[in-house]
Amino acid sequence: MTTPHAPIRQALDLAHRSVGLSEPNPRVGCVLVGPDGAVLGQGHTQEAGGPHAEIVALRDAAAAGREVRGATAYVTLEPCAHHGRTGPCCEALVTAGIRKVVASVGDPNPLVGGRGFERLRAAGIEVETGPGAAEARELNLGFFSRMVRGTPWVRLKVAASLDGRTGLEDGTSQWITSEGARADGHAWRARAGALLTGIGTVLQDDPRLDVRLAPTPRQPPLALVDSRLELPLTARLFVPGRPLWIYTAQPRSPKWQALEDRGAEVIALPGPGGKVDLAALLRDLAMREVNELHVEAGHKLNGSLVREGLVDELLLYLAPKLIGLGQPIAGFGPLSALDQALPLQFVSTESVGVDLRVVARVTGRDRF
Repeated sequence: MTTPHAPIRQALDLAHRSVGLSEPNPRVGCVLVGPDGAVLGQGHTQEAGGPHAEIVALRDAAAAGREVRGATAYVTLEPCAHHGRTGPCCEALVTAGIRKVVASVGDPNPLVGGRGFERLRAAGIEVETGPGAAEARELNLGFFSRMVRGTPWVRLKVAASLDGRTGLEDGTSQWITSEGARADGHAWRARAGALLTGIGTVLQDDPRLDVRLAPTPRQPPLALVDSRLELPLTARLFVPGRPLWIYTAQPRSPKWQALEDRGAEVIALPGPGGKVDLAALLRDLAMREVNELHVEAGHKLNGSLVREGLVDELLLYLAPKLIGLGQPIAGFGPLSALDQALPLQFVSTESVGVDLRVVARVTGRDRF
């Protein structure tokens, strides 16, 4: 694989700083380089409604009194060409007199989809694409998923013993993994567009499901699968100002109204057997601009997501201990043949304190 040249490498590093900040916008970095090779300005996409990477880089150069006319802009995603929360970045580059744009990858947003490149070329700006494409796409896999498939990238987070048990038979699960693994898990929570859990987990643990053990500029919205509307009005999930979306199979009722009075939004998506239609839930979350969905649930909801083919990736924290009989990672099956097993590919394995973090991707799920 070709190593991106230095300015794109620098832009990619900047793009990583947008993780957990720019949602639902993509994570983008930009570096402006003068004809003599000097860096004139740089930046990354800010919070939604804030400036995109190109604008931050142009402002950085202006603040330092550096002239960018004739410069090359190295950017990790095609500059936008539409009016959204902000103005089109391609117009800002044209106005600034940029000579050339080197972009890692095109924008999958149908509102952009090559129009940014077209506008730049129409203005006489040379456009090159490709350097750093794989990393830029991987960094924005959730954004690409939402734009191309119409659903978020679904990441199933599980803390388990080495023999794959997430709790004792009675549901006790605090704590199987170490404090270091829990802090690392909170960092993954922070990058998500929303967190998803099931009513079983809430009734068992009454979790807050927020980001406490890692720095974050925002608390991700929370989605709950609660087919029968069993959520107690005293649950710790209710936090003023934090969106709570409750998906149910029940029609409007006094309990529905009581939950809304507590600040939640209740959405009826009935599916077969009195359960929530999980595929429809993912489509609804995409409409709410969720790029990455971080799932922390019990074996029943995990099993349903796996069984329905809705899981893209697993984030596993494995503790160096054996539990024996207990609750599994995902309750699905039984399978009648081994070739029916869910095929996975290891993305990474890394020690986190005394535990092992494994990221495993469902084979083929990233081909879109």
